[in-house]
Amino acid sequence: MPRKNGRKKPSKRRTYFRLTAPAAHSVQLAGSFNEWEPKTRQLRMDSKGVWRTSMMLEPGVYEYRYIVDGEWSNDQDAPFVENPFGGESCVRVVE
Repeated sequence: MPRKNGRKKPSKRRTYFRLTAPAAHSVQLAGSFNEWEPKTRQLRMDSKGVWRTSMMLEPGVYEYRYIVDGEWSNDQDAPFVENPFGGESCVRVVE
């Protein structure tokens, strides 16, 4: 549906998250896209020990972290930004 200025509303994009952690018992995902609430996004492990999930996100920049067996952890393959707690958060850009 067009906006008043004639541009279409940005459509959501399927965005994939994955973390290799074969020894983990549980992996959750928290970020600016879900109010940093890890209970809302549980990942599932595949047969190769890779934990995966996907979600629909609007274009933008999102910060996130994984929770591996109750411990906050970053994706070592993702860019980082400093967070207000003196640590770092991962960054995902959805175009």
